Amino acid sequence: MPLQDSVLDRLRALLGAADVLVSAEDLIPYSFDGTAVLNQMPGCVVFVESAAEVSGVLKIAQTEKIPVVTRGSGTGLSGGSLPVPGCIVLCTARMNRILEVDQANLTLRAQPGVTTLAIADAAAAVGLFYPPDPGSMKISTIGGNVAENSGGLRGLKYGITRNYVMGLEVVLADGEIMVTGNKCVKDVAGYSLKDLFVGSEGTLGVLTEVLLRLIPKPASKRTLVATYSAMDAAAQTVSDIISAHIIPCTLEVLDRTTIGCVEDFAKVGLPTDCEALLLMETDGHPAQVAEEAGQMEAIARRNGAMEVRVAKDDAEGARLASARRSAFSALARVAPTTILEDATVPRSELATMVRFVEHVARKYRLRIGTFGHMGDGNLHPTFLTDERNHEEMHRVEEAFVEIFNEAIRLGGTITGEHGVGVAKKNFLPKFAGDAQMRVMRELRKVLDPSGILNPGKVCD
Repeated sequence: MPLQDSVLDRLRALLGAADVLVSAEDLIPYSFDGTAVLNQMPGCVVFVESAAEVSGVLKIAQTEKIPVVTRGSGTGLSGGSLPVPGCIVLCTARMNRILEVDQANLTLRAQPGVTTLAIADAAAAVGLFYPPDPGSMKISTIGGNVAENSGGLRGLKYGITRNYVMGLEVVLADGEIMVTGNKCVKDVAGYSLKDLFVGSEGTLGVLTEVLLRLIPKPASKRTLVATYSAMDAAAQTVSDIISAHIIPCTLEVLDRTTIGCVEDFAKVGLPTDCEALLLMETDGHPAQVAEEAGQMEAIARRNGAMEVRVAKDDAEGARLASARRSAFSALARVAPTTILEDATVPRSELATMVRFVEHVARKYRLRIGTFGHMGDGNLHPTFLTDERNHEEMHRVEEAFVEIFNEAIRLGGTITGEHGVGVAKKNFLPKFAGDAQMRVMRELRKVLDPSGILNPGKVCD
């Protein structure tokens, strides 16, 4: 649904004609994201380069009651940046400057369009470390990471994006610019509003600047890979490692389907004759790293590991870790449609959840590759399907329902790091309950009374 010429003229006057896209050909790339959800065409796409421009766009949208959907690189996996018909897609990808690296205060200040990898590289250049590392870090933007509260492979030891956000600049629905948070390690003055916007998926405001906490770079790291003839043995290894008071920076699992696809894709020398592969990484002081690596190897062997391979140097460690990072890309080559799901359960319930996913795959005659962050209970059952096969897609949807219901039953959650968006919206009320849903709706109504920000996402 095209926007009125008067609205487009105001947007062009604010941003310049070249930064307002309206032709169908130009809009198509912005009609979908990384989710296997039906695409929809926006009314226009605008590119912004400052908080003042974001404010101007929102003021126009507020006056005309036009929906606004904020977008970075479009790598989201819950449909959070999918446009609604006739909306303005507000693209922040050109707001891509790192504004400051403050070594004295261990902070980094950046615009929302900076990629996660660029953030990590800027920190590393001065001997510091930004731990959150979503699988899409080469292309995902820090604004999207904050909006989705992204996790990653190092979440077990270092936490997720929320743990590193110290401050935000946010443009509210009416165009007002607000700054919340600062460089102070301690600050309990008033409500922690920055935490309200972390994970808000563009429904409460538009992020235009992020202040991040950095930490010293670990002095040493060691990578191990253990293979098993049964997934239960890998899960028990994880439990025993945690019980031994070892917190690795990475503790990842791949099932047989995923291992085969990754090896065919990346050819990193993974064994394909096993049912599960456990990737373990420890970092810190060299003496501690050596001790923890030895303990993890011993625990893996006690749990019946077929083989434990210890990387001889950082290069081999990076190559082994790339096996996990390439899992989604590898699986995506197998079938026309790849649906990467996200469910988290308490670590004690991991083996139960993995077995349940296998049961669901057999029940609905589906091919599912499971991998994920076993150390923090976050699994990614990945459906290899074809959206053109409507009967099969119906079975996929029924399988989703069973998997998410089981995660809730086991005391888990419907999403550990991908967000709710539209993909998980129908499951949220059962997980959150009436009181939480009411509070979320009321908060949204207070901050966006006209309902123009990312309508239809998370909750109505």
